[in-house]
Amino acid sequence: NGQSSEAISSIGFESTTSIDFTGTAAIRQIEDNLALWARVFASAQEGIIVTDAEARIIEANEAYCASTGYDRKELIGQNPRILSSGHQEPAFYRALWSTLRKSMVVAIFSSAIFLGLGYAVARLFGFGVTDALITGAAMMFSSTIIGIKLLPTTVLHHRHIGELMIGLLLLQDLLAIIVLMLLLSAGSGSTDAMGLKLTYSLLSLPVLAGGALVAVRYVLLPLITRFDRFHEYIFLLAIGWCLGLAEGAQLLGLSAEIGAFIAGITIATSPISQYIAVNLKPLRDFFLILFFFSVGARFDLALLNQVLAPALVLSALILGLKPVVYRFLLKGVSEKRTLAWDLGFRLGQASEFSLLIAYVAVASAIITEHASLLIQATTIITLLVSSYIVVLNYPTPIAISDRLRRD
Repeated sequence: NGQSSEAISSIGFESTTSIDFTGTAAIRQIEDNLALWARVFASAQEGIIVTDAEARIIEANEAYCASTGYDRKELIGQNPRILSSGHQEPAFYRALWSTLRKSMVVAIFSSAIFLGLGYAVARLFGFGVTDALITGAAMMFSSTIIGIKLLPTTVLHHRHIGELMIGLLLLQDLLAIIVLMLLLSAGSGSTDAMGLKLTYSLLSLPVLAGGALVAVRYVLLPLITRFDRFHEYIFLLAIGWCLGLAEGAQLLGLSAEIGAFIAGITIATSPISQYIAVNLKPLRDFFLILFFFSVGARFDLALLNQVLAPALVLSALILGLKPVVYRFLLKGVSEKRTLAWDLGFRLGQASEFSLLIAYVAVASAIITEHASLLIQATTIITLLVSSYIVVLNYPTPIAISDRLRRD
């Protein structure tokens, strides 16, 4: 009886009714509790694994498999530190390189097209050359938040469209970092000062990235491997790594956003990054709310009527042409038509980096307040409209239709 009571307690069920441990009724109640536990385990949205006394995995639910990319059969019998092994088959790297090549072609040509589109619309409505160039640069990027957040987790980690999207967004983010570095350097004043600061930034970036890779390999991953049983430890270590590298980037003359991006990229070299990403999801969503709140708070509604016409025109062109451009570019690199349209609509908006570019450029007195407001208005409009287009027409975790809802 004592052992039965302890087993039920370890499962985590609390009951206010007494259990008679003698007879068929007691056995049936225990079986019901076990069946309930099994349903909770299988349907939980959070990843769960069960290990034995020697830390070998004996069970893993679907959410855990989806977040790590491992099949259940691959996990059974393994130590949880399998996630930090860092080993992949040669075929994995060949497929990865092929995806990156395709993504690079699409990213380069699409960026050039949307740079020209943004420049042309801004010039058409009387903006100066510098304002038009920055506006065009802001239109080159697509939203990482909408692209990743509205893509089902199983598709993101197990389908080719997820690989392509991550590749494209990664290259766009790298391009956005270059644009931000140029803007930060341009705000230095004289041409000599700009050149000096740009040179310093270009030298600081590889130093920061190289130092981060070394720190991840020889410090961070060994610590995670040693203490991988303590989930809170990994959670706090990941946050500390992100904030620490963001602060380090600022000390080197770069922006905190660049440092945080490099922190994420370097830790992504380990498969445990998927586990970290899943556990940081609530925190990420919390800061996303604050981010969009700050975007709305900084938006100057009093000046909106002065840029409303160009913002509507540019938004319509971005929403209408981005899916088409991506469709033809992806078809040109031998991707299927349905995949090309799907990815095109998921990336058919401006980006959070567009807002950041607008803020940095106007703070450095590189562009006018009206140009900054044009970029902000266009970005907000395209983010809103594109979100509804994707949610109403493609599989997402938050789809209104049951037919389209996918986790």
